[in-house]
Amino acid sequence: MTHARTQAAGALAGIRVIDLTRVISGPFCTQMLGDHGAEVIKIEPPERGDVLRSQGNIVNGFSWYFAQFNRNKRSLTLDLRSDEGRAILHRLLEDADVLVENFRPGVLEKMGLDDATLRECYPRLVVGRINGFGSTGPYRDRPAYDFIAQAMSGFMGVNGPPDSDPMRAAPPISDMVASQNLAFGICAALVRRERTGQGEILETALTNGLIGMLGYLAAEFFATGQVPARTGNDHPMLYPYGLFRASDGEVAIAPSSDAMVERLLGALDLLPLLDDERFADNARRMAHREPLREIINRVTAQRRVEEWIEHLNRAGVPCGRVYSLRDTFNDPQVQAQEMKIEIDQGELGRIPATGFPVKMREAPAAVHHPAPRLGEHTHEILRELGVEDAAITAMQARGII
Repeated sequence: MTHARTQAAGALAGIRVIDLTRVISGPFCTQMLGDHGAEVIKIEPPERGDVLRSQGNIVNGFSWYFAQFNRNKRSLTLDLRSDEGRAILHRLLEDADVLVENFRPGVLEKMGLDDATLRECYPRLVVGRINGFGSTGPYRDRPAYDFIAQAMSGFMGVNGPPDSDPMRAAPPISDMVASQNLAFGICAALVRRERTGQGEILETALTNGLIGMLGYLAAEFFATGQVPARTGNDHPMLYPYGLFRASDGEVAIAPSSDAMVERLLGALDLLPLLDDERFADNARRMAHREPLREIINRVTAQRRVEEWIEHLNRAGVPCGRVYSLRDTFNDPQVQAQEMKIEIDQGELGRIPATGFPVKMREAPAAVHHPAPRLGEHTHEILRELGVEDAAITAMQARGII
């Protein structure tokens, strides 16, 4: 059965996504798909909905935290513990391209949607799932949140000052990375479906995403067998590279090669340091990091941050100020890139949100719908499925919707 679809522009226009996810890992993925034109139907439990609706700063009864991860979706309330609710889900899947879920492994099976059933009933469906540790292995049934993923992936262990405790990243990075990985996997599976006609079941995990982000730290561990030391704001493999003291704050300086180090020292009138055997190459600069830091700080402390940024950029040395979020969203480059946007949230007015990190010229991302009120589109979607008004009223009376 083919049902009516809401139409939007974008690279994923015409793709229908059934979203069973909640909190961040999953909703961020489906929001990205919606930003690029996919039709996203967010299924939420009746009465309370996604738990993010009651978290963060609530303004006029509406969570801006929820809004940050749920634009470009329609909200359908549905009790998936009931036979009628699951029957509606099956009807939606008949015409869906993608199903996304972030339950613990096994929960979807209890709804009668095990992998074999999904493959048999919906052979073209792309099923994407996020969980804490993956669906195989001894930890498959453990609950996990971002803090646990940061701890157990090794990510937290390589962050923080060398003389202090391991340090978490402030944003919920494992949720965000897993969502981005899943969005990429879904798009790859849709491309494959165009060639083969076959759907796919794909999975990513919070811990796996952060392990994949360890990059050169993992490479060095594999090469040496030595656990990388925490280096705070210093680069673990290059120096000078980090924060340096100006007269009115700190300046971030990141010369990533010997040629750039030469440019930096030339701009600081410290080029003779390269003749000092302690600083002649990167290995020796790493071994004598503290005396070199003190020499550079004595020079950088003589001028203001903005003066150094202008001077060092002229010399071709990557550098920048350490911003607060207020600084970030007031920055003219950030504004030019439209990384802060405003969404018309109807009676609540215009709500600011982060913009679109991927810029496409022919089919750009856009806001097609604001974050939905709980169950805002329930009747609309059920009518699209051909459900009569009397049946909708009866389901509402029984708490199915």
